[in-house]
Amino acid sequence: MLLTRLAQVSREVAATAARSRKTALLAELFRDAEADDVPIVIPYLAGRLPQGRLGIGWKVLSRKVPAAAQPSLTVREVDARLTELGKVSGPGSQAERARLVGELMGAATEDEQRFLFGLITGEVRQGALDAVAVEGLAAATGADAADVRRAVMLAGSLQTVARALLADGPTALDRFRLTVGRPVLPMLAQTASSVAEAVGKLGACAVEEKLDGIRVQVHRDGDTVRVHTRTLDDITDRLPEVTSAALELAGDRFVLDGEVISFGADGRPRSFQETAGRVGSRVDVARAAEEVPVSPVFFDVLAVDGRDLLDLPFAQRHAELARLVPEPMRVRRTVVSGPQDVTGAEEFLAETLGRGHEGVVVKALDAPYSAGRRGASWLKVKPVHTLDLVVLAAEWGHGRRTGKLSNLHLGARTPDGTFAMLGKTFKGMTDAMLTWQTERLQALAVQDDGWVVTVRPELVVEIAYDGLQRSSRYPAGVTLRFARVVRYREDKRPQDADTVETLLAAHPEMKA
Repeated sequence: MLLTRLAQVSREVAATAARSRKTALLAELFRDAEADDVPIVIPYLAGRLPQGRLGIGWKVLSRKVPAAAQPSLTVREVDARLTELGKVSGPGSQAERARLVGELMGAATEDEQRFLFGLITGEVRQGALDAVAVEGLAAATGADAADVRRAVMLAGSLQTVARALLADGPTALDRFRLTVGRPVLPMLAQTASSVAEAVGKLGACAVEEKLDGIRVQVHRDGDTVRVHTRTLDDITDRLPEVTSAALELAGDRFVLDGEVISFGADGRPRSFQETAGRVGSRVDVARAAEEVPVSPVFFDVLAVDGRDLLDLPFAQRHAELARLVPEPMRVRRTVVSGPQDVTGAEEFLAETLGRGHEGVVVKALDAPYSAGRRGASWLKVKPVHTLDLVVLAAEWGHGRRTGKLSNLHLGARTPDGTFAMLGKTFKGMTDAMLTWQTERLQALAVQDDGWVVTVRPELVVEIAYDGLQRSSRYPAGVTLRFARVVRYREDKRPQDADTVETLLAAHPEMKA
């Protein structure tokens, strides 16, 4: 498949908000694709590089290269060139990367250059997510969308299923079954604004602690234990205590879903950053386990004793979990009968927050395990933190945001009257907001280097965020997690913005 075809579809998908139209565009694209194109086409549509980050900086990408007059690049050729780029290292690597990028861009048309620029910088955000791709594949091959979705869940890879479907048709879906030892995509939760809303939607449900840890899926087959992350990475060797815990359980063949989390000496959870740092550590694992031990906490079971439990109601799966896993290793929960019992659910949320956890997940008792989906039968509820911050700068966008100031640099007040940057965000912005803020920030600009526009610190914006994490990159030593724009506050002056001290006081876990 030619890259120009993919770039065209990406542009058309970005231009429509209708899911049915996105699905039709992707179905047509998949019909034109060969099976071996799919492992490249799907991540490209979602704005991901199969190679991951390539270490190509703005300086290299911003160099103007004459575009090719006619399209000739195939997606497989582009993938091969980017793979070659990713292997460059050592002395002279910067010059070699620049040469390879120049060759790639020189072989691309103007339209393809724009697509490649957005892809490499991570600015391709046209909404062609995996869920829409599943529907497009079903339409392209005549398969049932639910069957495709389940196969993707069990294979742990949309690309793997797509390649089989395009090569062999709908009968290929029969190959994908739940197998102990092969991870599946985890079930995810949607968001509810309150416990009352969640219970009102679900009726009889379980309200469980939402731990701020790392999602894990634990497979045991006899004496062999494998531990996988939410993204299906194998991290078994990094978490020996999880292997030990799994081997202590009564069953010898099962798949468990849960989290690992680190607790302090006081029994309260350590910061997410500490847990994440421990899970990410590959060097001197024994020492890391001694300094930051983690505990597995399980909340679901997908298979046990050779039985696939995915289609069972959650109440039955939890009964199997309770039979297999002792209470100290299970997530705390309470069961409520419905909206008439919402007070008990709200009290449980308050108790959970008091124990230092981030909220609750409310789960319908009659729901199957919809792996790989953000299903409506799991609803997460957690307090939303907001801050009034000052915009210090903004970055020019790419892809559909070309020509708009997008990524905001956010600052909080300090005692000396200046502003300390806490992080950046490009999330939560409508097209109308992007247009407005571009005009407003340009009026406040004091410097524009072609990438970042520095502005007078006069515009206040309300930011929602999920928490803090430590960061040496920022002057306050912390940065916002999952920051997104709520609204601009032109009714407020910069001196009305929140302070660094107020922020840190609201997050005592960040104190040294």
